[in-house]
Amino acid sequence: MSDDDARLSAFFAASEPPARDPAFSAAVMEAVARDRFRWEMAQLALFSLVGGSILWAVWPSLAPAMAQIGGGLAPAGAALVAAAAAVLLADGRALSLLGLRS
Repeated sequence: MSDDDARLSAFFAASEPPARDPAFSAAVMEAVARDRFRWEMAQLALFSLVGGSILWAVWPSLAPAMAQIGGGLAPAGAALVAAAAAVLLADGRALSLLGLRS
C-alpha cells in the first residue's frame, strides 16, 4: 500500500459513522415510549375528569329526558347488544363473510 492509499484510508475512516449500541438505542426508545405513554394517560385523565364534571353538572336536566327516550329505545338497544355479542362470539367470521374485514 502506498503512502497515498494510507492517507486516503485514514481520511475515509475519519468520516465513517460511529458504531451503534443496540442496548443504548433500545433504552432510549423505551424511555421515549414511556414518556409518550405517561403524557397520553395524563391527557386521558384530564379529558375524563372534564367530561365527568360536565356530565355531573348537567345530569339533573338530562335525567328526565333520558328516562323518556330510554323506554322507547330499550328493545332496539337490546337487539344491538345481542347482534354485537353474536359477532364477537363468532370471532369476527361474520365480518369476514360480509367483506368488512380481510
